[in-house]
Amino acid sequence: MIAAHVFYRNECDFCQLSHSAAAAAHLKGNYDLVEQIKLNPEAAEVSGKLKALLAIAGRVQEGGKQDTNQDVTRARQRGATDKEIHDTVLIAAAFCMYNRYVDGLATWQPKEREAYREM
Repeated sequence: MIAAHVFYRNECDFCQLSHSAAAAAHLKGNYDLVEQIKLNPEAAEVSGKLKALLAIAGRVQEGGKQDTNQDVTRARQRGATDKEIHDTVLIAAAFCMYNRYVDGLATWQPKEREAYREM
């Protein structure tokens, strides 16, 4: 879900749709929840911990220095471990780098959500 959210914010159809399909598969096909989380994680019906981790991912997507101690404190207060926080930052940072690579190559990306279900 973190990857889908970051890729959505990066406007990468291939990456966000493929990771959305994977997230939906883990949520028994609930694409509606995946879309809610990508668009507005704070309003989605998910745990406070996931909301806090998604907030960190969003800050990292904006830039590495955007993440704040407040974000990390909030995540810890909501039950996130240091490993989960670390992994969230790593996922967001790495996937932003991958987007720059894919975008730089002008890679073709199918736009239809259904194309990603089987993948």
